[in-house]
Amino acid sequence: MNDMHKKEEKLKAFGEMLDVLDTLREKCPWDRKQTNESLRPNTVEEVYELVDALIAEDDANICKELGDVLLHVAFYAKIGEEKGVFDILDVCDRLVAKLKFRHPHIYGDVKADTAEQVVENWEKLKLKEKDGNRTVLGGVPSALPAMIKASRIQEKARNVGFDWEKREEVWDKVREELGELEQEIAHGNDASVEEEFGDLFFAVINAARLYGVNPENALEHTNRKFISRFNHIERRAREQGRNISDLSLVEMDRLWDEAKAKNSSE
Repeated sequence: MNDMHKKEEKLKAFGEMLDVLDTLREKCPWDRKQTNESLRPNTVEEVYELVDALIAEDDANICKELGDVLLHVAFYAKIGEEKGVFDILDVCDRLVAKLKFRHPHIYGDVKADTAEQVVENWEKLKLKEKDGNRTVLGGVPSALPAMIKASRIQEKARNVGFDWEKREEVWDKVREELGELEQEIAHGNDASVEEEFGDLFFAVINAARLYGVNPENALEHTNRKFISRFNHIERRAREQGRNISDLSLVEMDRLWDEAKAKNSSE
C-alpha cells in the first residue's frame, strides 16, 4: 500500500477539488449561500461521522468521511479568500510553519528521543509562539465535550510537571471523591451532588490517563456493548411475541446474561 499515488498525482487531485469547489461556489445556489455560521453544524456532524468510521475501523468509510471533512476545510478557506483575509495557501503555510516550529528535534537542534519528550517540548513551544497560548490551559477549546476537555486539561498539566509522582496514588483521590459524593447524597445536599459527581468523574478520567486508557474510547466501547446486549433483549422478546416492556426485570436480567455469554464466546 506504500506510494499508492505519486506526489504529483496527489497535488493534482487536491487542485481539482479546489476547482470543483470554486465552480460550486459560483454556480450552485446552496453552496453560494453558505457562511461560516451555516456550515458549522454540518462540520461538527461530519467530524462525528468520521469518528464513527474510525471506531468501526471501516477503511472505506474513513476515506469517504475524510473527504467530507476536507471539503469543509477547503470551504472555510474559500470563504476566507472571498473576505480577503486568508486562502488555502495561507492555511497550509501556517500549518507547515507551526509543525516545523513545534518539531525542533527534526528541524532544529533540540534532542527528543521519546514521544513523551516530544509532547513536553510541544507544550513549552506553544507558549512561545507569537500567536500561541498565553497560559498552559489556554489552548483547550471551551466547546470541547466535557470528558475530552478533562483529558486535555490533565494532559497539559502533566506536561509542565503537575501530576502524581506515582500513578497508584490517584486511587486515593478517586476514593476521596467517591466518599465526598456519598456524604453529600446522605445529607440530602442536592446543590453539591452535581459538583461532587463532577469531581469524581474528573478523578476517574485522571486515573484512566495514568493507566494509558483513553476514557472517551473506553466509554464508547461500553456504550456499544450496552446497545448490543440491550438489542439482544429486544430481539429475544420479539421472538417470543412480546414487547420488551412486558418483560419482568428477572427476565431481562436473564436475557442480558445470555447476551453477555454470547458476546464473550464470539
